Amino acid sequence: MIDELLPDSVVAVESYGDEGGVLPPLHPEEEAVVARAVAKRRREFSTVRACARRAMEKLGVPPQPILPAERGAPVWPEGLAGSMTHCEGYCAAALVRSTDLASLGIDAEPHAPLPDGVLTAVALPGEARRLTALAAGDGAVHWDRLLFSAKESVYKAWFPLTGKWLDFMEADIEMYAYPGTPRLGAFRAELLVPGPVVGGRRLTGFQGRWTVTRGLVATAVTVPHA
Repeated sequence: MIDELLPDSVVAVESYGDEGGVLPPLHPEEEAVVARAVAKRRREFSTVRACARRAMEKLGVPPQPILPAERGAPVWPEGLAGSMTHCEGYCAAALVRSTDLASLGIDAEPHAPLPDGVLTAVALPGEARRLTALAAGDGAVHWDRLLFSAKESVYKAWFPLTGKWLDFMEADIEMYAYPGTPRLGAFRAELLVPGPVVGGRRLTGFQGRWTVTRGLVATAVTVPHA
């Protein structure tokens, strides 16, 4: 699912369900992070890291611990950029050599409406109007959840480049559906605060893609060097 949203240079590994109910092993440093966590947190933490280590192996990098740093962002081995996501019944990790991309972000969410009150907390007025128009064209897609996921992917791509928080209201996202290709499309995120400098150029926005399949919505943002 996630891999169809990403360029060929990115390695994505996914997991659906509980992998037979057996938790993947953790490194001691990781075990310490979730020593007091509830079962659901331990399962997601372990499974998504197993996905990331399989992606490392595909890139020829020895599997290593993946520890959370500031705001929970994963610390990747030198020479790699990546992103992880998990929700009920699904985990995924996407990794790329840092020579191929400056940053990336992925997110997956259940394909269901956002809880009451969440949309007003995450959507700008213009975004809300555009969601209404999109719903008029395809009411089977939960566009509010898709917008939320896109903002999560934008933040995950933003943070490694800036080390700063990005509020939901600091990126204006416009969704596009590909004609003739249901449940697949793209989006542009206009940054409403000064963007990161990449390759000597200050970015004003990010580009992303989205899909709706298997009861999930998924989004991905990639940031090239040039």
